[in-house]
Amino acid sequence: MKRRAWLKWGCAHCMLLSGAALAADWMPPNRLGRPDPASDEGGLWALLDREETRVRRSPLRMRDDGLQAYLEGVVGRLAGEHAADMRVYALRVPMFNASMAPNGMMQIWSGLLLRVDNEAQLAAVLGHEIGHYLERHSVAQLRDAKSRSALGTFLAVFGLVGAVGALATVGGAYAFSREHEREADRIGVELMRRAGYETGEASKIWGNLLAELKAAGVEDPAQNALFATHPANDERRAALQALTQQDSRGETREAEFRALIAPWRFSLLEDELRRRRFDESIVLLDRRLASEPGDPELLYFRGEARRLRNRDGDLDLALADLEQSVRSGREPAVAHRSLGTLHRTQERHDAARQALQRYLERAPEAPDAAFIRQTLEELPS
Repeated sequence: MKRRAWLKWGCAHCMLLSGAALAADWMPPNRLGRPDPASDEGGLWALLDREETRVRRSPLRMRDDGLQAYLEGVVGRLAGEHAADMRVYALRVPMFNASMAPNGMMQIWSGLLLRVDNEAQLAAVLGHEIGHYLERHSVAQLRDAKSRSALGTFLAVFGLVGAVGALATVGGAYAFSREHEREADRIGVELMRRAGYETGEASKIWGNLLAELKAAGVEDPAQNALFATHPANDERRAALQALTQQDSRGETREAEFRALIAPWRFSLLEDELRRRRFDESIVLLDRRLASEPGDPELLYFRGEARRLRNRDGDLDLALADLEQSVRSGREPAVAHRSLGTLHRTQERHDAARQALQRYLERAPEAPDAAFIRQTLEELPS
């Protein structure tokens, strides 16, 4: 088995080394104009424009001028003159996803923004999607699909269907070929290189995401919505490492990215816990705390994830996280509510009362304030 795995990696390595040479010589096409409205492709554009109107008006859209300008800047840095034909939409959907429709509509979901560590990693994902767009992979694939149901699936991939839980089904039914994925990876890395990004960050994304799925006991990443439109496996990670190891000098722009996400981080982590995929969330939070040790907000969310998961040993670990968060003096108010709930569960009534009272002091107008007051009244003396 080890020999087979080594041979598989070696094949990927050799193939990507040749691919690296091809990518270095690759030149982007001229700007892709709109097709003739009377053509089949022109009809498809009209349908996609209709889907884009839904996305533009969606309540899921993250309407933040600073965020919008930042994301458009990254796309412009990668896509060059083609960026003029692209529209970027950030959507508050707590799963890892970005997509690029052939009419130039790009969606970036908040689960992606939460999981990348820096701008270079974000650029790796967006560059991959731009690669699909520039090479017209989705149009080629649609031409191979003859049925009306295939057209519906195609539109669903670039619409909002994924936001209501069908991404895994749709993505599995409409997956790019292996060769298209490899080509998009090669182009994405080349776009990163030309834009001055650290290309070595590209392979790290998939390693981080695979660690989340392995913690959740998922053997086949393709079966998980997280990878429905972004196939990820050890072979792909090795191929990306081979593609980027020759020249990986560049910028990560980590500080700029963290500053961008800072106003959104608490809300996005709340969305993450609502997914109730606690094994995956804890791996994500472990990684964040490794780079930001002692961060009281991250400690609160990891403690809350452990409290909600409630497996053997989880409550003790949750207590440690929540108490460390509170000791910092910079904890979010809800850390006291979680701490009080945990103490109450374990019948430490005095400690529960103290924590819940502190929560009300910090957040007297909280939506659940009346419920917490009632809980305090019901606590045994």
